[in-house]
Amino acid sequence: MELGKIDLHMHTTVSDGTDTPEQILQRVKEEGIRCFSVTDHDSIKAASILPELLGKEDPFYIPGVEFSCRDELGKYHILGYGYDASAPSINHLVELGHSYRMRKVRARIDKLAEMFQVTFPEEEIEKLLAMDNPGKPHLGNLMVQYGYASDRQEAIREYINRAKVKSEFIGPQEAIEGILASGGIPVLAHPCFGSGDQSILGQELEERVERLAKAGLAGLEAFYSGFSEEHTREVLALAGKYKLCVTAGSDYHGTNKTVKLGDTGVLDRSREIPMLSDFLNRAGLVL
Repeated sequence: MELGKIDLHMHTTVSDGTDTPEQILQRVKEEGIRCFSVTDHDSIKAASILPELLGKEDPFYIPGVEFSCRDELGKYHILGYGYDASAPSINHLVELGHSYRMRKVRARIDKLAEMFQVTFPEEEIEKLLAMDNPGKPHLGNLMVQYGYASDRQEAIREYINRAKVKSEFIGPQEAIEGILASGGIPVLAHPCFGSGDQSILGQELEERVERLAKAGLAGLEAFYSGFSEEHTREVLALAGKYKLCVTAGSDYHGTNKTVKLGDTGVLDRSREIPMLSDFLNRAGLVL
């Protein structure tokens, strides 16, 4: 099989995307993507849904997940691919990440009421907390619905981001170990981006990559919708230096972001990147 168009980083309604797993599969096929992964935050639910929907001629699917992590050097997003969804280690990470996320959304609801007198009917809060992984976009939508903001971006910028609450995170080494123990491939998502608009390059980036590589990190997301040529070159150089494979992802969230599905910057260069092929081979795709 030729490599073709791939996208290994996207989100569904299971986390903070707007497409259901069924809808995202249809969009993947419409975009001509040959290989894809759904990487919902703190959830592997899509890994139990998508294989049942796939036919023989459909794109190659790799189970994925994304964990929000933090240590003394800062924040990281660790992607896990090709895991055994029944493995205790991956399920432990999912349960842990989900519990942190739920505590945070409850705290945000309380903080919004305290700081800005933003309140919602109890039935709306119950529906929010019944979601798989509610977050800022879901709170923002509620604020728009009840007239506290004109759009979701305003709600997040002017209210939710200012309603600071304590955050709990999985450690990046803990995420890597759990993914490896489940037979998966741990990859650092968008390595040049930290928290918010933070740009990480040079010595700081290498220090992070070296540290995670020693913990068992297997790959870097070198091709990413928000990367410049400088970002991609630097990540590719580090992947070569530390003998890591590379991946390509758009970070598509449906209408919650302006990113287009399949926008990874890799299409015209894919056959020239053996490290990308190495990842796909490890994930079970024979090229």
